[in-house]
Amino acid sequence: MTDQISPPPMPPIAGQRPHQTTHHNRILSDPWAWLRDPGYPEVKDPDILAYLEAENAYFEAHMDRHKPLVDALFEEMKGRIKEEDKSVPQKDGDYLYWSSFETGEQYRRHWRRPVGAPDDGSADQLILDEPALAEGKGYFRLGAVSISNDDRLLAFAVDDNGSERFTVRIKDIATGALLGDVIPDVLSALVWTSDDSGIVYAPANEHWRTDCAKLHRIGTDAATDVELFHEDDEGFRVSVGMTAAENWIVIATGDHVTSEVRLVPANDPTGPQILVSARVAEREYDVDEHDGWLYIRTNDTHPNFRLVRSRIETPDQWDEVLPASDRFYLTDVSLFKAFYVTEGRENGLDQVEIRDYATHRPTRLAFPEASYVAGLDDNPEYDVAKLRISYESMVSPETVFDLDLASGERTVLKVQEIPSGYDPALYATARLEIPARDGTLIPVSVMHRADHPMDGSRPLYLYGYGAYGMAIEPGFGTGRLSLVDRGFAFAIAHIRGGDDLGQQWYKDGKLEKRTNTFNDFVDVAKGLAERGYTSAGRIATSGGSAGGELMGAIVNSDPGLWGAVAAHVPFVDVLNTMLDETLPLTPGEWPEWGNPIEDAAAYDLIASYSPYDNVTAQAYPPMLVTAGLNDPRVTYWEPAKWVARLRATKTDTNTLLLKTNMGAGHGGKSGRWESLRETAEEFAFILWQLGAA
Repeated sequence: MTDQISPPPMPPIAGQRPHQTTHHNRILSDPWAWLRDPGYPEVKDPDILAYLEAENAYFEAHMDRHKPLVDALFEEMKGRIKEEDKSVPQKDGDYLYWSSFETGEQYRRHWRRPVGAPDDGSADQLILDEPALAEGKGYFRLGAVSISNDDRLLAFAVDDNGSERFTVRIKDIATGALLGDVIPDVLSALVWTSDDSGIVYAPANEHWRTDCAKLHRIGTDAATDVELFHEDDEGFRVSVGMTAAENWIVIATGDHVTSEVRLVPANDPTGPQILVSARVAEREYDVDEHDGWLYIRTNDTHPNFRLVRSRIETPDQWDEVLPASDRFYLTDVSLFKAFYVTEGRENGLDQVEIRDYATHRPTRLAFPEASYVAGLDDNPEYDVAKLRISYESMVSPETVFDLDLASGERTVLKVQEIPSGYDPALYATARLEIPARDGTLIPVSVMHRADHPMDGSRPLYLYGYGAYGMAIEPGFGTGRLSLVDRGFAFAIAHIRGGDDLGQQWYKDGKLEKRTNTFNDFVDVAKGLAERGYTSAGRIATSGGSAGGELMGAIVNSDPGLWGAVAAHVPFVDVLNTMLDETLPLTPGEWPEWGNPIEDAAAYDLIASYSPYDNVTAQAYPPMLVTAGLNDPRVTYWEPAKWVARLRATKTDTNTLLLKTNMGAGHGGKSGRWESLRETAEEFAFILWQLGAA
């Protein structure tokens, strides 16, 4: 007799409770508004918890039937990850630093040994033990880590519930003892003062906004910390850092389009501050210092940024060093004692250039493939003769090498190891350009087995994001091989809204041009089908956060195109969220999406695409939706409300699952294996729905 698998229960139904608001003489109906607990971030409403638990039970009932596939995928993915692994040691002062994973463990250990000491383990010092810190916790994430200038103390930040409110502790490295200092609710880097008497940081306020920079004196109560700067604009966020020569503390404030920077002496953090240049609307800049010169990357004359400099005595009198370019997008400038490095993208491809301070002439590094990801790796020291570089592509595992600046010689230090085996000759990659409906050519990075038939018979996994000027790089990923080896092509659509082709590419996918992002993604999918990579209905797609908003928009507009959709912590209740200025992120998000409170046109535009508000009575593809109860970025009720409305409205019987991590936040479960298992669940769902298991 064979085991009988019980059929899944009926899907949970969240009841509707009338709720209306009026804005610009428009009525907004939201019958699932009750799913937002008024006590958030605490969620105690029994009706809400009961609904989320019912959805989780429904998810488990469906996925339990596919547990053998989930387990198989998990073991495959795990087999491609070297369990006992360590990073390449890097010199920082008198020590070499590295981190390691041990077999079976989810978290890293962090080590150092004195420069010149034997590499036999005898001089190794364990400076931070993540597995010990995570023991007994359902969630663990290490945030900022910073070692004092005298190498004695280590400050580190921990989040143990996914809320991204990190608690900072300070450890005496020699004894292992924790000092009495406890700094709560930190959401920034940790910057030591020159004499190691204090740490500068940015805390999150009750609205999860970093609105100030503070100085904590070692050995004092955090309640007495000194405020160095306060930001009054609710849309701006404060961050802290250190210049390359470590003589100035950087206090920066800004939103998505405007920034302002102050410099504070690292040896006198409460002393006079230098305002580099007062904020100008829609002008961004960042600052570093070299021998009394400020080097400033700014988009004041062109969206692709230029490099200027000024004397520190006259910080707002800028002279051009490198002009802006339509072709080259300047993404970063790193200063070293004898040279500096500019990084950027040309035609969407990473470029690394080394320049001297006298002539500023570039030496551009060459890379072997037509599509790749490359850039500076860990380079903590100011005075160096070698640079550490990382390189990878969709078919080439990550390679870390040192570049000797005098000879140009490259010394490979580590190539990502795939324990279960990997032969790049079995795979092919391409960079395509597919026209969007307005004629704009959209770059697409694709990989597949070399024998992939171009007859439309195979499935495709298409990934996209398209927001905040964040490029999705065509790098290497071991997890995707579980789909590619089962016949999938894997593609990344470099749609507008990211900055893959420069800042104008970003601007062409935001605010009043937001729908370009959604149209680009749909048109890329159709273009890939026309080229024979797949066919309509055989396309699996995935996106998270703002990429989850993308998923919500495309299933509303073109539901028949997709065979399976995974929407992770999806930002789908856009209109309600942008109308609620009490939410942590909303004021800072208006430059990205528009302000529907004050602007009727912004209200109408967001209302036209907000996924939750545009669910209609039509057939939808199979969908897997995830949420995090403690997520401060996309609150749990957004995906919960969306799923509730989909269940009440859609006309099909396709699978719709909602999984809420009840003890995690925006990034899902913590730990390398738990995170991997969630990927295995997503891929199992896709294979199940496309009949490709």
